[in-house]
Amino acid sequence: MRPIPNAGAPRRSTDAAGLPFLEAAMSMSRLEAFLDSHRVAYDTLTHPRAFTAEATAFSARIDRHEMAKTVMVRLDGRLAMAVLPADERLSLARLREVSGASEVGLASEAEFRDRFPECEVGAMPPFGNLYGMEVYAADSLADEDGQIAFNAGTHRELLLMEWSDFERLVHPYVASLSRH
Repeated sequence: MRPIPNAGAPRRSTDAAGLPFLEAAMSMSRLEAFLDSHRVAYDTLTHPRAFTAEATAFSARIDRHEMAKTVMVRLDGRLAMAVLPADERLSLARLREVSGASEVGLASEAEFRDRFPECEVGAMPPFGNLYGMEVYAADSLADEDGQIAFNAGTHRELLLMEWSDFERLVHPYVASLSRH
């Protein structure tokens, strides 16, 4: 695991090669304001446009196991987020056990698109608490000394932060969620 460069210093934005860039998109403003208000150290990273978590990890040079993907699910009719490493697949059976929901399924794009008006579809950050929904995180992400990287509202921007800060701010239900 690589350390967050300049942790504790003011945040900076870089491209995948580590060069500064100007942030044009406003999709991260809500998330950044939340993180800044809680004095959380984080870095943003721009990368070539990618639409899957594994492709994003590759293009951004992030370990696939630190790159988190947000999977939108329905739990007894309500929307929730399942957050897993890019290289894992969600087990709906395990999610059913953990959540206690009777009906569990993947949410369709039409069901959640309007909940994230500032985000590109499929690039929602795993901060369900900012959108009034529960978050279930795979225990394989939960490394107290580790980092988590995730889409930050676009298919070109990532946010990288300490797992412990993510857990403290989001309060996810942490459990085994992956198919083995």
